[in-house]
Amino acid sequence: MRRRTLPAATALAVLFSSVALVATGAGSAAADSSSPLSLKSTGAIVVDGAHQRVFISDPTAGQVVVTDYAGSVVGTVGALPGVRGLELSADSGTVYAAVGDADAIVAIDTATATEAHRWSTGTADPQYLAATGGRIWFGYGGAAQGNIGSLDLSGTDPVVTLNQAPTNAWYSAPILDASAGAPGTLVAGAADQSPVVLAVYDVSSGTPSQTAYAFDPGSTGGGNLMDMAVTPDGKDVVTASGAPYYQAVYKLSDLSKDGKYVTNPYPNAVDIAPNGDIAAGTSSTDEADVHLFEPGTSLPLKEYTFGSDQLTARGLAWAPDSSRLFAVSRNGDAYALHVYDDPTKVATTLTSNAPATGTRGTALTVTGKLTSSAAFPAGTKVSVTRTDDESPSGKLLGEATVAADGSYSFPDTPPAGGKVTYAVSYAGDTDHAGATSTSSVTVAKTAATVTLNNNLKVYGYNSSVVFTAHLGATYKNRTVEIWADPYGSDKPNTLVKKGTVDANGNLTATVRLTRDTKVSAKFTGDTRYSAKTTTNTVYTKVSVTSSLSGAYKTATAWNATYAYFHQSKDPVHNTSMTMYPGRKYQFQIQQFYSGAWHTTAAEYFALDRYGKDSVQLDDNPPTGVRFRIRSSYIDTKSGDNVNATTYGGWKYFTFTR
Repeated sequence: MRRRTLPAATALAVLFSSVALVATGAGSAAADSSSPLSLKSTGAIVVDGAHQRVFISDPTAGQVVVTDYAGSVVGTVGALPGVRGLELSADSGTVYAAVGDADAIVAIDTATATEAHRWSTGTADPQYLAATGGRIWFGYGGAAQGNIGSLDLSGTDPVVTLNQAPTNAWYSAPILDASAGAPGTLVAGAADQSPVVLAVYDVSSGTPSQTAYAFDPGSTGGGNLMDMAVTPDGKDVVTASGAPYYQAVYKLSDLSKDGKYVTNPYPNAVDIAPNGDIAAGTSSTDEADVHLFEPGTSLPLKEYTFGSDQLTARGLAWAPDSSRLFAVSRNGDAYALHVYDDPTKVATTLTSNAPATGTRGTALTVTGKLTSSAAFPAGTKVSVTRTDDESPSGKLLGEATVAADGSYSFPDTPPAGGKVTYAVSYAGDTDHAGATSTSSVTVAKTAATVTLNNNLKVYGYNSSVVFTAHLGATYKNRTVEIWADPYGSDKPNTLVKKGTVDANGNLTATVRLTRDTKVSAKFTGDTRYSAKTTTNTVYTKVSVTSSLSGAYKTATAWNATYAYFHQSKDPVHNTSMTMYPGRKYQFQIQQFYSGAWHTTAAEYFALDRYGKDSVQLDDNPPTGVRFRIRSSYIDTKSGDNVNATTYGGWKYFTFTR
């Protein structure tokens, strides 16, 4: 119990306070790329367009590595020692592999990239494959054992037939190729032999019949044949030999000269796209490695250089739709797969520009330019797609016609606010690669209106108060949240209610108040109206009670209830108040004289952990004098600010003898 002398006091003054980023893009719809490959060697490469996969044989490691069109490895087929030649079935369901060291032809399921079947070829050592005439043909044999065999899959039981070359023409396994443009026709060439030897067979009966043969064809066949490809129309075969320094063209009818594709040292690969475009490869250092030609032209349309890498033999393959070219390069023990998109088309640059900022429902214009080294045909168009919160997957808006100088413009009125992205696309044509460019606008949303009642009102302790939030016009979202955040770090901000406003736009929630509280009404916004939060503060008094003990009686006097104490008795003033850590209360005594009450003592005392305290008044007071006493919580002065200033009731007393 505290002891306090009545007369000693000091007057106390009581204070009450309770763009947008605009981005442009240029280039083809898909970018060229290069990815490392875990290989020890390469034998052949084929492309499955149905599953968009690339199959690359590795004879040394005895595996076929499978990648996607981006060059990422998606599978590996092992247990294929000495695997070299690869051939894709007409339905793209199977890749056939010539597995020389296992003397087998293996079928790989393209969908799962796993081995599906294996057929023994005895001791034939198959090396190269081609499909035509309803069979898989394979060149096989080591030194002085070269020949041609076939795998007939037409019956219930597959049949392997060897020694089908009409004459003993092949020293070792010949390279084979065929084309849908010449059904039943098989072309063979002596691998790595000088001079070049070529032969054409009619295999439509299942038994090869030689229709053309050439030793050093055209006297320019050169030597060291590395690769060859039959044209899609079945008219010619294009060869890649170490010399001469061009890919020679010969007619299938008689293997006479029919042109050439001039490259550089040393030709080692050739593949022909379904549309007839020629990809000619050379094993060069610091010179172009891949050379692209339009059919029948002698000078390259486009060339690609690997730098210090070199193209591997037979390391070129087109996608079946002619949209991509794949190339395998080597630098020491490091291999890489290069992917070229729309390789024969002229590069296209497309830009787009939109305003940095805009206002919802207000027109804006997207502008840009389409350029290329080759002229665009009159009437070329670009398409415009808008992506925003209302069309997250994009909405095609229409097309803009490109002017003679390549410029275009497209008007639009964005219905939604926030980030709005315009994607402008050029589809490309037979001569130009496609391109896409994007630009973004930060579109201001319409301001939402949210109101909340009871701001700055003061309530009694433990009051249950109804708060009403009102939401003005919005687009689709009609949900409001009401949150209550009591003062003090020990009380978290709490969601009181979340719901759809009524027909009048109102949502109500009841909050029980024990402290000053920030009450918020939140609208999270929608695609057309911005988010809005309105926060009000309401004040809450403490609960305070007090009493006097030790009086010998109470009686009504001077229009109040007075406690009467003998002069010899020390009154005890008891206080009980809502507790908060470190809280104090204001103890105040007043004396009545000169017709008014005057403060004679005012002091702050700490409450115990239960919010209680007692003060004993231990002086020798005068008799017949009127006193009054009270306990109060004074915001900030009482040690905290979590409640509103609350004055306790006066307790009146006097002394007698």
